[in-house]
Amino acid sequence: MTLSGPIKVIGCGLIGTSIALRLKEDGLELILADSNKKNLDLASDLLGARGVSSDPALILIAVPPEHVFEVAKSEFAVHPKATFIDVSGIKSKLMNEVEGFPELAQNYVSVHPMAGRETSGPQSARSDLFKSRAWIISKSTKSSSKSVAVARELGSLLGSTIYELDAETHDSVIASISHLPQILSSALGASLTEVGVDELNLAGQGLRDVSRLADSDPELWSGLLIGNSREILPKISEVINRLSDLASALEKNDQNSVIEFLAEGREGRNRIPGKHGLAKRDYTYLPIVIDDKPGGLARIFNECAEIDVNIEDLSMEHSPGQAVGLITLALTSDDANKLQKHLISKGWLAHAPRKG
Repeated sequence: MTLSGPIKVIGCGLIGTSIALRLKEDGLELILADSNKKNLDLASDLLGARGVSSDPALILIAVPPEHVFEVAKSEFAVHPKATFIDVSGIKSKLMNEVEGFPELAQNYVSVHPMAGRETSGPQSARSDLFKSRAWIISKSTKSSSKSVAVARELGSLLGSTIYELDAETHDSVIASISHLPQILSSALGASLTEVGVDELNLAGQGLRDVSRLADSDPELWSGLLIGNSREILPKISEVINRLSDLASALEKNDQNSVIEFLAEGREGRNRIPGKHGLAKRDYTYLPIVIDDKPGGLARIFNECAEIDVNIEDLSMEHSPGQAVGLITLALTSDDANKLQKHLISKGWLAHAPRKG
């Protein structure tokens, strides 16, 4: 089966526009729609999308979760032969609603691309946003094999790794791996509101890493958290209990309990798979000190490409007032040693590789 156009994308935010950009690269004809005229105009300019007279073969719904079913019903009334795919971050209530509309349900599949950015809107869209990310498919009991095949093909076109989960399992899993991290990051971010700017200037990369998600769109996330509250609340309680136990241990100077708290955190963190969903790799880290000038990181990438070295991950640190920054690359052990020797020969300040 091959995806065919026109494909109607309803909702020209980050996710909808990013999918549309990738579809355009494949030469597919697109129809864009959004109640937000600014988003629609910008996405239309980015994609060069113009009016299309023929009916859409696929309708992709990328609107907030609380509006998905309403949009699907409205579109089905006009385009009953189209395949319908939504990208909602919560599934259980939505799929129950779809199941109650059998004619729609057979053409309908719900997916969740596990990708995003802290900044929303079409201005943040990228055609490679979904590359090597999970593409979770939740079908109804009535979804046709053709509709599921279209959803799988779309995920493959975007470069995603495809999984299938029923709606309830999806919402339980997402509460743990997506919604809870957002809540904890937002809680940490809120705790910084009374911290002075001078003190925040001292912050290292750790604070930035953990608070990164706090920059997400509050309106979007409020709908997701309320919509999945049944699954989220027990997980919040578990975290609260862990923090209460830690507070008690600190009051008692109970070092063993504090060590246990930290060790369990490390153990859980180490269970997260590595790149592309594979087993976690044992990376070697190469610290490089560079001048705080434009283009420094690009020059490092060029050096890596010159000797065919693959960067698995990187972090950057820069202290206020310093004229240099620290780039730390995550590589295989062989690549780290190979790159260090190469960089030193080129005059770079590349320090000895280290294990994690």
